[in-house]
Amino acid sequence: MPTLSPPAGCRTIALGKTVRGMCTGGLLGALNQVQEQSNGHIGQLWLGPFRPLVVSHPDHLDHILRRNSGNYTRGTALWKALRRLTGNGITGDGAPWRVSRDIIQSGLSARCLQEMGDPMLTAMTSAVEDLGRRAVRESSVDSLVEMQRIVHRVINPVFFGSRIPQMQCDRLGTAVSTALRGAMRRMAVPFVPLAVPLPGDRSFRRGRNTVFEILGPVIERARNRPCDGADLMTRMLNGTHPDGRPLSAEHIMYDVIALFFAGSETSAATLNWVWLLLGRHPEVAAEVGREADRVLAGGPPRREHVRRLTYTHMVISEVMRLYPLAWMLGRTAIGDDVIDGTPIPAGTTLALSPFLTHRLPQFWNRPLEFEPGRFTREAIRARHPLAYLPFGDGAHSCVGQAFFTQEATLVVATMMNRYDVTVLNDGPPRFTWTMNPCERVRLRLRPRG
Repeated sequence: MPTLSPPAGCRTIALGKTVRGMCTGGLLGALNQVQEQSNGHIGQLWLGPFRPLVVSHPDHLDHILRRNSGNYTRGTALWKALRRLTGNGITGDGAPWRVSRDIIQSGLSARCLQEMGDPMLTAMTSAVEDLGRRAVRESSVDSLVEMQRIVHRVINPVFFGSRIPQMQCDRLGTAVSTALRGAMRRMAVPFVPLAVPLPGDRSFRRGRNTVFEILGPVIERARNRPCDGADLMTRMLNGTHPDGRPLSAEHIMYDVIALFFAGSETSAATLNWVWLLLGRHPEVAAEVGREADRVLAGGPPRREHVRRLTYTHMVISEVMRLYPLAWMLGRTAIGDDVIDGTPIPAGTTLALSPFLTHRLPQFWNRPLEFEPGRFTREAIRARHPLAYLPFGDGAHSCVGQAFFTQEATLVVATMMNRYDVTVLNDGPPRFTWTMNPCERVRLRLRPRG
């Protein structure tokens, strides 16, 4: 059961009818109010009968995600809304989650990424060249659409072994986005029963049906034609439970959807924010361009370039600080607990917010400003280890961190090395509670040299 009365010391915010996709309003606006009033202490949101505790202080996150993680499960109403799309494997808990995590983690290990490196980098180079050809013909391109196309090309060989034709991969991405938007509406009002229709339900069903229509035949064909390969789908097809049972088609289906969402939707959205913020900060963009010229020198991207693109990586890290795609993580207390003097009764829902953590002035000087210099090695070592957690933390932290870092860093560097990129949007960035810019980001690309 959710907490119905505020524990001692909590600040409460009544959200009322403000849960809408309005820019910087709705749920994110209410979280900002909690931040302002609680200053890092545990707060409480009043969403009708659903009243989760809001947690943002790194010490409190350390207690929940590390020191006493066994008392906090992902079985919250927030997660249940998403699991209609992603199932109970990699986004669940318990035995099914462990099986999924072990398989996926091994598939995204450094050794496996190195094995998949050539197909991934070839796909990336080809995708960036295709973007350049389109951009020459058009006065401007939609940043998010183009980043999705690039990301889909990159993850197809790594995730699916290139079993899905590229046009179908783009269609799959659109369907996942459509279903996700519908699911996110449910996540904002988890106290509303599924039997009660909401505006996003129809788009959710439409998107989910399309996802199943695309992936179902692919998985069925792959199950009937076993093969070896380093891609994640092959690893899941060959994966087993501890007792030797193979993973069911449904288990594989849901894990593939979850992987596709995590590997494409969030990657493309972060890259979209990168271009918007580089457009707002030309001095940072110029430094990224100089580094790309020095490291890539007009040639194709290679894996060994990643460790030399240090400033580009700092820029991407700062973008994820300001606009983390995993801006809220749901947990439920299994047993009674106390965090920093605040009682946490069993059954309490907690909303852990990296979005708020990344903006705490106790840990971030001028937290609303864009400053990549926060991510030098020295600055990282001096900071609380949980002041920054765009990939979550603890046992359920994102298994694709290394893959995303390589992908995003090389995409930005490759584009900056080949094109003069102009961001056409004016005005400061604003965002929705789905953590995307309110306005479409338009780019103009012109080949260099």
